[in-house]
Amino acid sequence: MSQPISRYRFSIAPMLDWTDRHCRYFHRLMTQQTLLFTEMVTTGAIIHGKGDYLAFNEAEHPVALQLGGSNPADLATCAKLAQERGYDEVNLNVGCPSDRVQNGKFGACLMAEPQLVAECVAAMKAVVDIPVTVKTRIGIDEQDSYPFLTDFIRTVKEQGGCDHFTIHARKAWLQGLSPKENREIPELDYSRAYQLKADFPELTIAVNGGVTSLEQTKEHLQYLDGVMMGREAYQNPYILAEVDQQLFASDRPVITRRQVVEAMLPYIEQQLSQGSYLSHISRHMLGLYQNMPGARQWRRYISENAHKAGSGPEVLLTAMAKVPDEVNP
Repeated sequence: MSQPISRYRFSIAPMLDWTDRHCRYFHRLMTQQTLLFTEMVTTGAIIHGKGDYLAFNEAEHPVALQLGGSNPADLATCAKLAQERGYDEVNLNVGCPSDRVQNGKFGACLMAEPQLVAECVAAMKAVVDIPVTVKTRIGIDEQDSYPFLTDFIRTVKEQGGCDHFTIHARKAWLQGLSPKENREIPELDYSRAYQLKADFPELTIAVNGGVTSLEQTKEHLQYLDGVMMGREAYQNPYILAEVDQQLFASDRPVITRRQVVEAMLPYIEQQLSQGSYLSHISRHMLGLYQNMPGARQWRRYISENAHKAGSGPEVLLTAMAKVPDEVNP
């Protein structure tokens, strides 16, 4: 079926400790159209924390804030703050399976409480104009039937007013598996997401989990409204350089790896002047030359030097000089 080109067509998953503001700025250099997500931020951190958990760069748009929480009033407070700060969307995490998340009563365990999720979504929608969306699994523990999933979706849609869901196409084991194992061991079942779209055609449905190429993305887009890519986009970030052209019909020239590095330099200088550390930024760039000649030398030089006192943009320039010229036209 034909798909409207919208910002939901392709997104990068919220990934704890990975998709921070430096990472998002880096990714945005390669794709202007992709919807970017923050790491999951808990309502408690935003409301009671001492730091600024909502900071982002204007260049990151469109960017969504992913919230973790289950108190409707707290979520509404955070959603309102997100809109005031300029976020383009608020997303509720109903997919993270970690013990810490369960103890805080948010994440994947909320799949067992669809009415509470609906209340959370409704509370946020009542105070903001930006989209409020949900990212969820296809099931939890022994509750992984398709009727269980459709009951959850229907309740959150009808009682909460949610019209956009991103489906991580694995169930979550709340006991016995680590978060890492929960990203790899439960079997992928994309057919569940496809069937949801067929059964709820009025909803915007995107899929997440196991997507490692733009070719796979295009296959999913034959059945769904959007695709969310996770670890591949982080570990092999240059895959993002052709997203706009291949998925959004952009005629913008494909940026080269050298141009990406050079475009990061002013940002790095600015961030260092504000007290950031080079290693906090450069760690997101280690995969830029993934699978290319010189990739190991690039990673090694940055890893050995970015953490040193006084390190600056010259570390990246020196590392790039170790990559063969044919890779860096």
